[in-house]
Amino acid sequence: MAILGIDVPLLKKMVMNGAINLKNHHQEVDELNVFPVPDGDTGTNMQMTVMSGVREMENCQSTSIIEVAKILSRGCLMGARGNSGVILSQFFRGLYVAIKEINKDVLDKYDFLKVLISGYKVAYKAVMEPVEGTILTVVRESACNTETKIDSFNDITELLEYYLEQAKISLANTPNLLPVLKEAGVVDSGGTGFVKIVEGMLLALQGKIITTEDAKTKEEKPTFAYCVEFILELNKPESFVESDLKSPLSILGDNLITTLDENTFKLHIHTNKPGRIVDYAQRYGEFVSIKIENIKIKHTELEGGVYSKKPKKKYALVAVCFGDGISQTFKDLGVDYVIEGGQTMNPSTNDFVDAINKVNANNVIIIPNNSNVIMAAEQSISLCKDTNIRVLKTKTIAQGYASLMVYDQNVDIDENVKEMTKAITNVGSGEVTYSIRDTEINGVKISVDDYMGIANGQIIVSCKDMAEATKELLKNLIKEDSEIVTIFYGEGVTKAEVDEIANYCNEVSPDIDVEIIDGKQDIYSYIIAVE
Repeated sequence: MAILGIDVPLLKKMVMNGAINLKNHHQEVDELNVFPVPDGDTGTNMQMTVMSGVREMENCQSTSIIEVAKILSRGCLMGARGNSGVILSQFFRGLYVAIKEINKDVLDKYDFLKVLISGYKVAYKAVMEPVEGTILTVVRESACNTETKIDSFNDITELLEYYLEQAKISLANTPNLLPVLKEAGVVDSGGTGFVKIVEGMLLALQGKIITTEDAKTKEEKPTFAYCVEFILELNKPESFVESDLKSPLSILGDNLITTLDENTFKLHIHTNKPGRIVDYAQRYGEFVSIKIENIKIKHTELEGGVYSKKPKKKYALVAVCFGDGISQTFKDLGVDYVIEGGQTMNPSTNDFVDAINKVNANNVIIIPNNSNVIMAAEQSISLCKDTNIRVLKTKTIAQGYASLMVYDQNVDIDENVKEMTKAITNVGSGEVTYSIRDTEINGVKISVDDYMGIANGQIIVSCKDMAEATKELLKNLIKEDSEIVTIFYGEGVTKAEVDEIANYCNEVSPDIDVEIIDGKQDIYSYIIAVE
């Protein structure tokens, strides 16, 4: 059947199907990380971003396509994680901008093309220095190439089929635009995630509704508090399609099990939104039986949404850290609020908004400590207009640590940012971690399970011995004028191993001071700051 228009129900199905398709394939996207480190998270970030939007969209009962697009855009923004997640949220914001401008209840093929074009334009504007060979290229080329063929499409399905074809062609070409992709033998991960979304949207147009698979993302913890079980007697069993109910419910929890038996539908799910499950299911029939049990008693601070009435303090620092020892060190240096995450889980825009509200200060400096966190942090500026916010460009824990050494709450925020930024440029950052695949980067041959030494974002050594890799890294980082080395050691590193590395620092530079901190971080054996 030809699809000539997109209304609210179809838009919801398309976006949900796209989100679920990405969720089901996010680990494949994660594995496309250029660096062969075990914390690739582009797919995870993107699926969590769009799922945040989908959950808000599904809760919206409005029949206005403008309102639904607005709610979707807002949900994606608040859930945006990582650079690709932020860019994806801006793509959906572009969709809303165009739908609002078109101002029609049903979008025809020309309208839908305008929506896709607006998506790429708004995404580009969100990035200060757009890089070709990334998700940005894929969203632009697929829209622009489709625009040249618009009159040849008989319906919206044909348009999206061509759009998807162009997206795949653009994705396949990303290694030719970004040499680091070609050297690593991968295509762009963000672009791949976007293609997965478009694939799911097209399947929805073709009448194929998919559901989530139960594979967990590496950072999503099973925190669902309720078990919901019910038997539903269907109002119209002859026309009931199981996926119409199963698909939207699958995004609200896990352990979803359903059974369709003539005129009854049985369901089991773990969720934090039992009321939403029940309300949605009741659209299709009446309950024969229903059971809701609390399976995880959670004690949480009732801070969200009801923030302190106390007068605001002048300054507060918010930092992103991973590892209990690193987090405590940052708190000891004056950080008011630590957002857990960074290397292994990028926090969302909403995490930053929540932190800013909780610290209750007129001036807030955010210390992201990861290049893939900076964009999400910057989104909070426009969302917290009553707070004067600055985001430091700290890309590593080492840079964040160095910036705190010069923080002075007695000077104004811009002077602080100036001095802290200067400190960032004067610190050498090093990490030691292990490889998850064979590859070659910048002339360094890397084998799976090698220990890699990363100096200021570049892999400089890869070998089977952790101590050897760490020593080679230190030899690169320690300069003639270096005065202090701070070493955060991770889980599984012994005292004898740490002592060996500390002694080596003094072999390289006899007068250098060495500070050892139990960072308790995973994945990274050592995180090193050289000042």
